[in-house]
Amino acid sequence: MTFQISAISIYNEGGQLRTVPFRLGRLNIITGDSRRGKSALLNIVDYCLASSDYVIKGAALRNFVRVFAITLVKDQRQLFVARPAPTEKAATATTMCIVAQALGAAPLSSADMTFSTPLDIAKDILSEFAGIDRTVRIPAVRSTTPISPSVRHALFFCLQKQNEVANQDLLFHSQGEEFLPATIRAMIPYFLGAVDPEQALLENRLRLKRQELAAMETALAAARSLSPASGQALALLTEAVEAGLLDPLPREEMTDETALNHLREATADVLPAQTPDAGDDPVSVLVEERRELRARHGRRRAQIANLKRAAEENNDFLGQAAEQHARLATLDLITGTSTAEQTSRCPVCDSQTPQSGQVADVIRRDLARLDGDITVIRNDTPEINSLIAAEESALQELRAALARNQEELDTLTAGRRAEQDHLDSYRRAALVQGRISLFLETTARHVQTPQVVDQRYEISAQIAELEEEVGVGARDDRLNSFVSLINAKIKDKAVALDLEHKESPIRLDPRGLTVVADTTRGPVRLSDMGGGENWLGYHVATLLSMHEWFSEQDNPVPRLLILDQPSQVYFPEDAPDGGQLVGPDRTALLNLYKTIQQTIESLNGDFQVIVMEHADLDDEPFRSSVEARWRRSNGQALVPHDWITEEIEDR
Repeated sequence: MTFQISAISIYNEGGQLRTVPFRLGRLNIITGDSRRGKSALLNIVDYCLASSDYVIKGAALRNFVRVFAITLVKDQRQLFVARPAPTEKAATATTMCIVAQALGAAPLSSADMTFSTPLDIAKDILSEFAGIDRTVRIPAVRSTTPISPSVRHALFFCLQKQNEVANQDLLFHSQGEEFLPATIRAMIPYFLGAVDPEQALLENRLRLKRQELAAMETALAAARSLSPASGQALALLTEAVEAGLLDPLPREEMTDETALNHLREATADVLPAQTPDAGDDPVSVLVEERRELRARHGRRRAQIANLKRAAEENNDFLGQAAEQHARLATLDLITGTSTAEQTSRCPVCDSQTPQSGQVADVIRRDLARLDGDITVIRNDTPEINSLIAAEESALQELRAALARNQEELDTLTAGRRAEQDHLDSYRRAALVQGRISLFLETTARHVQTPQVVDQRYEISAQIAELEEEVGVGARDDRLNSFVSLINAKIKDKAVALDLEHKESPIRLDPRGLTVVADTTRGPVRLSDMGGGENWLGYHVATLLSMHEWFSEQDNPVPRLLILDQPSQVYFPEDAPDGGQLVGPDRTALLNLYKTIQQTIESLNGDFQVIVMEHADLDDEPFRSSVEARWRRSNGQALVPHDWITEEIEDR
């Protein structure tokens, strides 16, 4: 079991304490008028759980509260966590106070608090208290650095602000913030239990080995481009031939060692031989060669793009096909064999009908065809990946050839500029010999430098071994299985809440971070399920179902869910404070609370829900769950009235 919240506390500058207590394993409701500090409770929890920002809003809190605190309880352990408001121009407070207490102990007094724990250390302590394994490394999307899960990531599934709880576009807390959707996608498998710590370690090693192989490929390519037989060597050979120092040479068979030997021969001649007849202009030949290399380079790139597109389409097909196949397999609608009695029953609803056998046969044939397609695509994918690797290797060679061509062209052009004032053949030959000698000296120094050792074979063998240990798709299979079980819970709650599309299969989409109804007209995402009541209902149904799973599997997510004003969808924007709900809206809201209460009771105290509400119902379970009423009529609010020593606007 992980932690719940037993109290939220605030302290003013004089050290006075105001505490809001909560019952563990129960539904806790704070109801009241607007601008009485209800929404601030969620922000205080967020801030005290090591937020990197100062998320506290409201003039009363910012002007008259100096310390925020929460009391966390886990089994027989209690942790008091306090964090000061930032001082002067600081953006946030970077130290916290974390103290282990006896179970049931009161919050510390202001004088007993020492803020000496750095924010990063505090996050680690809170993560450990939640049961999160900080040694696990989760591969991050679009980043070479893996992520260590923390209590901050667990809060994606524990908090629902006022602008999130019924949002058609955002399902999880902080999903609307830049870059965080990718982090939520990466963390869902871990918190659902689909990431085995040992396997996560192997996956991280595999990722590092793949990076090492890519770095080796880059280093080898760079070494090849800086080899002695570069474009500069070929250009100097051309100048030596033009100066009469060497006979014409076949460029196609020129190797590194051969080129250096010929250049050494050119420096040994004292007198130039007769200048050969000018054939094709070497510069023109190089320009034409460069044009051809560029054309081949463009064709290779286009081929790689086409192959990658084909591989992506294969992966998309396999993902969709596996999901559909897994859904049918989970439902166990079609058995492997059919008896006379089975063929007379519908495989979906189990009703007696003479056509059901034909329907089952059609479904079986479709499943067999789907299995065949999956097999073919899976067999094709490795071949496509092999083709991509071969094309990329050829592309790398073309890039090196282009670099050598450019170097040869630059060297030859520079040499001709230097020789144009030396029409005498002897002077010209001597100038070329000097340039060759300088190049040979430079090359000798380069050869003496450490060379890159090709370890691609060894690294590739290690990658293959790790891939075999990890198992292709093992984590995805577990994730799909777990999500399928959670989907059944969401479906039950959708029926209980009488939501739109409750008659259709409902599923959580971990990639899209939304809920989808699979209808006969196609998939319907949460944003297309019209109406705030449906958006609210699916938010609550999904998060309750996930917390049921967290509790049943003992996963390291705080056993709490904080909802800020779920009843807002039933009140018009200009509704007065204290307005009452009547008719179907009241029935629907009460039904929502009954569903929350049923989930809490089913988990036997292992789950706590805190709700900040505008509505105030006199029906159960709402009435007995109210912990406080903060209304203008009774003068109650989060910040006591006598703390406010000056006029403020949002009171």
